[in-house]
Amino acid sequence: MFGLGLPSEVEGTVEVAIIGGGPAGLTAAVYLARKKRSAAIITKELGGQVAWTLGIENYMGYQYVTGKELTDKFVEQVRQFPVPVVLDEVAELKAGADTFTILTTGGRTIQARTVIVASGKRPRELGIPDERGWVGKGLSYCATCDGPLFAGKEVAICGGGNSAVQAAIDMSQFSPKVYVVSRKEWKADAVVADKADAIQSIQKKIGYSVVGVVGERSVEGLRIKDITSGKDEVLPVKGVFVEVGLDPNTAFLKGMVDQNERGEIVVDCMCHTKVPGLYAAGDVTNVPEKQIVVAAGEGAKAALSAHEYLQRK
Repeated sequence: MFGLGLPSEVEGTVEVAIIGGGPAGLTAAVYLARKKRSAAIITKELGGQVAWTLGIENYMGYQYVTGKELTDKFVEQVRQFPVPVVLDEVAELKAGADTFTILTTGGRTIQARTVIVASGKRPRELGIPDERGWVGKGLSYCATCDGPLFAGKEVAICGGGNSAVQAAIDMSQFSPKVYVVSRKEWKADAVVADKADAIQSIQKKIGYSVVGVVGERSVEGLRIKDITSGKDEVLPVKGVFVEVGLDPNTAFLKGMVDQNERGEIVVDCMCHTKVPGLYAAGDVTNVPEKQIVVAAGEGAKAALSAHEYLQRK
C-alpha cells in the first residue's frame, strides 16, 4: 500500500532512490516509472513545503488550488505506478563503487544505483531565547497549519518575504490585527505586497528586530526592538508565526557534494552534482527560483539524467 513505509516495500537494490517527497521528488518518481526504472521514495512526509501552503495561484492548470489539493494530485499520479514510499528520515548517504547506501533514522538500509536528492528546505529559526520551548504554546513555523487556532486573536508574523506577507494575508481572515515584523522593507512580489497593503488589519512593523516572547505558559506578547532608536516595544499578540526563510536539508550528505554559501547543493543545468550518479533537484539546490513549478521541472530533469546515466552503465 502506498506510503506505509514498511521495510518490505523496498526489496534488493533499486535503480534510483529519491530522497524527498515534495514536487521535485514526486515528479522524478513519475518520470522514472514511465521509463520503467525501479525507484523508491524516502521521505519524512509527502508534499514538502506545498503541504504547508494555504492557497496557490501560480501553478499552471489551476487558477487557484490549496496546497493540500495540489499535494493530493501529485500523490494520486504517483500511485499509478509501483513506486514504494518509505516514510522515514535519511540520516546518512554513502557512495560506494557501484551503489549508494542510504541509512535512515528508523534503522533502515536502502541500496540504490543512483540517487536524486530532493529533500527541500526546513524553516529557519529566529534565534531568540528558548525559541523551541515556545513551539506549541503560541509560536509556530507554519501559519497555514496552525493559523485557524488563533481565530479572533491578534498575531505577529516575523519576516518580510513572500511567505511572510502571504501568511499575513491568510491570517487576516482569522485575526482582528496582524503585525508583520521585519528588519528591512518587504521583499515580497508586488502582487502579494499590494494585496496585503489593501488589508486594513495588517500593520507593518518595518525596521524592527525580534527580541523575545513575553508570557508564562503561553505567548502573551512579542518583544521587538526599533533598530534605529533601540527602543523596545511589546506587541499584544497571542500567536507568533516565524517566516524568516528556509535552510536546505543537507546534513545527511556530510560534505559529499559542493554547496554554496546558503548551504544549497551546487548542480549544473541537468541536475548533476560532482558525484557520478548523484543528482539533486528542487529547493535544496542552487537553482535561483524557489517555485513549485520550477521544482517539478527540476525533478523531471533529474529523473531523465539518472535514466541516461543508467543507460550508459
